[in-house]
Amino acid sequence: AFFGGDRADPRAVRNVLAAGPKGQLVNLYGPTEATVCATFHAVGALAADATVLPIGRPVARARLYVLDAHGEPVAPGVPGELFIGGEGVGRGYPGHPATTAERFVPDAFSGIPGARLYRTGDRARWRADGTLDFVGRVDAQVKVRGFRIEPGEVESALHAHPSVREAVVVVREDVPGDKRLVAYVVGHPSPDPTTLRAFLVERLPAHLVPSAFVPMTALPLTPGGKLDRKALPVPEQAESALVPAVPERLTPFQQRVAGLFRDVLHVERVGLHDDFFALGGHSLLATQLISRLRATFQVELPLRGLFTASTVARVTELVEEQLLVRSDGPRVPTLRRVSRDGDLPLSFSQQRLWVLDQLQPGATPYVLLGAVRLEGALDAEALRRALELLVDRHEALRTTFALKGNEPIQRIHPTPAWTLPLTDLGTLPPEDPEAAVHRLALEETGRPFDLGQGPLLRSRLLRLAPEHHVLVLAMHHIVSDGWSVGVMVREVAAAYAAFASGTTPHLPALPVQYADFASWQRGWLQGDVLAKQVAWWKEQLAGAPHVL
Repeated sequence: AFFGGDRADPRAVRNVLAAGPKGQLVNLYGPTEATVCATFHAVGALAADATVLPIGRPVARARLYVLDAHGEPVAPGVPGELFIGGEGVGRGYPGHPATTAERFVPDAFSGIPGARLYRTGDRARWRADGTLDFVGRVDAQVKVRGFRIEPGEVESALHAHPSVREAVVVVREDVPGDKRLVAYVVGHPSPDPTTLRAFLVERLPAHLVPSAFVPMTALPLTPGGKLDRKALPVPEQAESALVPAVPERLTPFQQRVAGLFRDVLHVERVGLHDDFFALGGHSLLATQLISRLRATFQVELPLRGLFTASTVARVTELVEEQLLVRSDGPRVPTLRRVSRDGDLPLSFSQQRLWVLDQLQPGATPYVLLGAVRLEGALDAEALRRALELLVDRHEALRTTFALKGNEPIQRIHPTPAWTLPLTDLGTLPPEDPEAAVHRLALEETGRPFDLGQGPLLRSRLLRLAPEHHVLVLAMHHIVSDGWSVGVMVREVAAAYAAFASGTTPHLPALPVQYADFASWQRGWLQGDVLAKQVAWWKEQLAGAPHVL
């Protein structure tokens, strides 16, 4: 029996194995461009909780490579694009030289002159035992709140639930600027969203857990029998604004927790049993809620706990439990502004990125890019002043990093006079303007940053037409993240509107900066607290490969 490579369903395989057929069960994978079959996997016993069936090892005279965006092999367990080499690789697409050059690339690993690799467009990862897992399509990969996500990985985990017959995971942006994962599930009996969320929390990182689960009797299909994504319904949001027939009586403690829910979710009312995720919450907002609970009650709740206890009532119980046992351990200190007179430490995440930069100076994997289209008449000087205000407002954007003794430190510099280089695409040689924007944006991601010299933020204005511009922002991940890009855009927009109208921007003061967080984190995560955290991670990673 043969199963369908990357589409093999582990449940179907279990059914075949349970029937006890005589002979061998084999999973084959491969594209037509590599003579159809490039890998095989002889299926033996399959674990009850397995969500992925390996596509296996290369067939005779085939070579497989899992490469990163720079064409370098990745370590086992790390997803990358699958390339196929060897005697089975075709010569190309007759009559389509451009497509041939794109998909059939030089083979830098074989040492055979003229040898080529076929670029499959599939994402895969090596297992520790030398077999391959299919992860998804490169073109199906999405980015949500700074995380690159394979919807197929989430779908596979959902299919492992005994009540789920079909599942599809998509990214929706029903509210502008708010992208979130939504799972559409067909099952019998209809799976409960809370149960599914708890099920996934045990199997996936928090950012891969969908914000909403939509039970369906059947997935919508096109006349050709394929999934009709446009017909997938908008998830219903909880009616939090409705006053219940019987007024709820919240304790003062529950009222404080409900207030934090409202602040994070930007809703007018939250009931005692309203679900955080049903109200529009997601993993990043959950992190914000955890942070506010910590600042308000000086307790440390696990992020996973919020996924399984996501109502005001249950979160209040978790906080109260932590307060009851807090006498057994140190209190979480309050985040406060620290003096700028002495040396300022790096946060743990900053130190990790700094160490990586020391190992490979000038590398660009951690360059973040933001591009914003600006339609209509533009006041370039007002935009430049808005960016200068942003840099003045956020110390991290005018910070550099140095080694003092044996420890890295961060140095905050005065606000520089900001420049905003303008590139008029109308003066360049004939080129598709959109292609030029894409090319120039990629150039920005390829320009390294010097962490010791700075600046670690660059801005560039591209003019496609008199009333059509693109603002390009590039920054190093050590001073920013994907969520911060949204904050930056909102603040620049507010400051620009004020400057363009001849008024002074009024943005709320920032009580603390990132350097204060780094000092708070270093002051808290040490001694017994740090030892407890390290011990927990050692337990979780027991048995993992030594090289990740």
